[in-house]
Amino acid sequence: MGCELTKLASGSNGSNSKSNNVPSLDACGPPPTDARLPLTAKQKYTMVASWKGISRAMETTGITMFIKLFEEHADLLNMFSKFRELKTKEEQATSEELQEHANKVMNTLDEGIRGLDDLDTFFEFIHQVGASHRRIPGFKQEYFWRIEEPFLTAVSTTLGDRYTQNVEGIYKLTIKFIIETLVAGYEASANNNVDSGGAGGGSSGGGGAGGGAGGGSGTGAATSRAS
Repeated sequence: MGCELTKLASGSNGSNSKSNNVPSLDACGPPPTDARLPLTAKQKYTMVASWKGISRAMETTGITMFIKLFEEHADLLNMFSKFRELKTKEEQATSEELQEHANKVMNTLDEGIRGLDDLDTFFEFIHQVGASHRRIPGFKQEYFWRIEEPFLTAVSTTLGDRYTQNVEGIYKLTIKFIIETLVAGYEASANNNVDSGGAGGGSSGGGGAGGGAGGGSGTGAATSRAS
């Protein structure tokens, strides 16, 4: 039982363990996470493990998310030329265009969540996705936040009984972290535009857009991509 430190400690008497500077047994726990991540090591492990259930039902989860989004914010439909005429849940649920877009958004979220082990790469990717929304006519920064509750509803629907109170809390922390990062990328692109006369924002958006906007896909990306 226990880690190697436990074995080392148990193999020496009390006085020797102090003199030999045996590390505290607390060190046996999971390694600390990056200080920038609002999750503990255990929470991150739970998040990644739980997400596997979502990754097996990406399209279904994405469609549920968008149906909930448009139910709560019908005005956002006008930002999507390909499916702005889908006024009913039935039409939205069977739309190939919406399914395609939902997949792109979910793939962006998937890449972000799988990137939580490498926050430098995570920030670069999500910032680029956020910046790419500068190219969407009529998009507003606050639209990113409109995807938060629809996302949580969709995840809850997909996971069912696995969506415990503890898991719910972890998903709330994670989606908030992702949206905050999208917003930061969106805001930074405005500063780049000012500093470089527009060139900065464009290139920044281009990179993340490939994975993200490649479907206008950021989370709140979700919210929009006028096509």
